[in-house]
Amino acid sequence: MKYKKYQKNNYFFNSSIEKKSFLPMDGEFAIQAVQSGKIKFKQIEACRRTIKRSLKKMGFLWIKLFTNIPVYKKSLASRMGKGKGNLAYWIAPIRLGQILFEISGCSLTRANYILNKSKTKLPLKTKVVKLIY
Repeated sequence: MKYKKYQKNNYFFNSSIEKKSFLPMDGEFAIQAVQSGKIKFKQIEACRRTIKRSLKKMGFLWIKLFTNIPVYKKSLASRMGKGKGNLAYWIAPIRLGQILFEISGCSLTRANYILNKSKTKLPLKTKVVKLIY
């Protein structure tokens, strides 16, 4: 990290739109964000676990987001002042239309089942997208 503690940037989470890609690049099926916001590292890990457990060894998984923003929090019983607080968790900023997870190596019905199962772990509205040849 360049600085010890970063400041909060709320302007990024409002309504920015993904400009790079709206379709899966590596896999055949993907989860796409329908609204912008932020996702914690624990939520990404929960999605990764559900997808990997359902895929087993027959498919591949690509995670297309990275937690790069730290969030700091003071303890509940502390008084005002005395600094910013300790690191609580990491978040990943999500833009509208961003691809979050990609999978390949399974059928359409199996991919729909796997991705719909993992969509419930995320705090944002998402949809399943298929690669168009």
